[in-house]
Amino acid sequence: MYQFSYAEIQSDSVADARDREKQLLTRSIDMLVEAREVGLQSRETIEALIFLRRVWTLFVEDLGNPENALPKELRANLISIGLWLLREAEEIRQGRSDNVEGLIEVSQIIRDGMQ
Repeated sequence: MYQFSYAEIQSDSVADARDREKQLLTRSIDMLVEAREVGLQSRETIEALIFLRRVWTLFVEDLGNPENALPKELRANLISIGLWLLREAEEIRQGRSDNVEGLIEVSQIIRDGMQ
């Protein structure tokens, strides 16, 4: 029978969580790319914006939790980025912006920076 240390299990759990977060960001990016290709007035755009809003609402809530293990300054920066993404997505949904490319680029930077 294998015995794992708490640190090994916790490390695996953190790695699994990071992987899931990267998968969510990748899915969001893929949806935004498709939305950009078919046009901002499409069903795909609405679905991409809704998905982005769900993902980043969860991320911001998690980052705001004092038990989150990330450094406080990094958490604050990510919360600011997340709030910008949420605001920009709403501007696009309302027809006041067409900055889907900005949402894609920022999401890619965040995803690619995850360790």
